[in-house]
Amino acid sequence: MYLVHATLNAPPAGGGPLAPGLAASIRALAGPDQVEHVVVHPDAEPAPVVGVFLVADRLADAERRTAALVRRAVDELPELRGWDFGPAEVPLIAPFHERTLAPACPAGRNCPGPVPSS
Repeated sequence: MYLVHATLNAPPAGGGPLAPGLAASIRALAGPDQVEHVVVHPDAEPAPVVGVFLVADRLADAERRTAALVRRAVDELPELRGWDFGPAEVPLIAPFHERTLAPACPAGRNCPGPVPSS
């Protein structure tokens, strides 16, 4: 299973808040066997994000199918009229976890945490 994120880009005149039921509306556009779950993060920075959980044979397939779903949502859902979307990509979370697990470094030093494979 993959989690793929697609950034939503507001219209030039501003898009206002996203509808509370947007995730369910996007999920309904997908076929019953295509997507496991959809979540919308309206307050994500720098722009709102749609997260799509789906089963796919390859990463490229998951990203392509997510882009197609979000493109369809932007084209068909009235609450997304005027919106566009950015790339559909699997989020990289390793840098976040590395910062979380790394010991505090003295000012001006770059000291990563221990590397388990070393």
